[in-house]
Amino acid sequence: MAIGITGTLRAFEASAVLGLLPARPRLLALGEPVHGEDALLGLRNELFRQLAEQEGFLTIAMESDCLRGLLVDDYVTSGQGTLDEVMERGFSHAWCNVHPANRELVRWMRAHNEGRPASARLRFAGFAGPLEIESAESPRQALTALHGYLSAWGDPGLLPCTARTLDRLLGPDDRWTDPAAMRDPARSVGRSAEAGRLRLLADDLAELLAEQTPHLIAAGSREEWERARLYARTATGLLRYHHAMADPSPARMGRLCALRDAMMARNLLALAARGPVLVHAHNSHLQRAKSAMGTWEGPVEWWSAGALVSAELGPRYALLTTALGTLRHRGVDTPPPGTVEGLLYALPGERCLVDAPRLAAALAAAPPAARVSPWFGYAPLDPAHLAETDGLVFVKDAGRAGQAP
Repeated sequence: MAIGITGTLRAFEASAVLGLLPARPRLLALGEPVHGEDALLGLRNELFRQLAEQEGFLTIAMESDCLRGLLVDDYVTSGQGTLDEVMERGFSHAWCNVHPANRELVRWMRAHNEGRPASARLRFAGFAGPLEIESAESPRQALTALHGYLSAWGDPGLLPCTARTLDRLLGPDDRWTDPAAMRDPARSVGRSAEAGRLRLLADDLAELLAEQTPHLIAAGSREEWERARLYARTATGLLRYHHAMADPSPARMGRLCALRDAMMARNLLALAARGPVLVHAHNSHLQRAKSAMGTWEGPVEWWSAGALVSAELGPRYALLTTALGTLRHRGVDTPPPGTVEGLLYALPGERCLVDAPRLAAALAAAPPAARVSPWFGYAPLDPAHLAETDGLVFVKDAGRAGQAP
């Protein structure tokens, strides 16, 4: 068995990653089984640096708020703001903005872009919606930014409403952001008369943006138009999400999970038009297989962003799944020998890239067991997903491997 496994191994570097793939991807997804670990963030930084310097990749997309990510992009492309400011305000997860590897990534991207023409600058994007499993943001920022863009560059006479009307219908933002609404649908504003009216107006504004595309690009710029499309996707997506939060039916949690990943998928497909892009997020958001999770309302299933994007892009979507040997400071010790992680852990080397489909074939006669994690924050590899993964990145001991560039 060891001979069959070692035949699937590669050094972890950009050229080896791309060499595994049947086609050059528009989206190269690097999944992680746990957030905020030095080894994995350093590995991501190293891969992006190689992809940027050797393979022509210009964009990295992270599992963070797509609107906040605009602040980071402005900083790395043109130096707007300061590094401290964008680290504080440009990310939506607490571990994102305080982690040294994320700070180093942003710092390096800014230094890399200094003096380069706009077409050659590295870009940053958040691709998650402004929401989390605990709550969702108000649609105010996205809606008012979209309305403001159309007012500035389009025909004001075509607008379906005024900015004052939007403000009145939105009301106080804390109506939308109430965290109690996640567990109590009756607390959600998502099915109020005002929210219903806002959904229609957001749809009308998004349609007007699409209808006026040639004029808007000529009058302003393609960059501003692309941002307006992001505002439109975010406004309509958030209002749809809030509507689902107010649903008292048993389908509620599954619907919310599906909507969250659908918003991610739309943002990734828009980024793919720039291409090629390195995408970094939790494995569960990037896998091709159906996702599943236990919630306080029972188990739910939905299609992840990766599954949705893969269905549309085909071989232009490539998936690297990361698996760990140990995460000792979290109580995750040496993996059992009968698991995929255990088999790889027995081999020499701190990390490697594995041809996942070949590994799945090598293990088909004696399928490995699924590893069970003693810590809720770490999701072990599901061996059933190997055949649907283009490459497996294995880090033997997460407490020691990998450094930021």
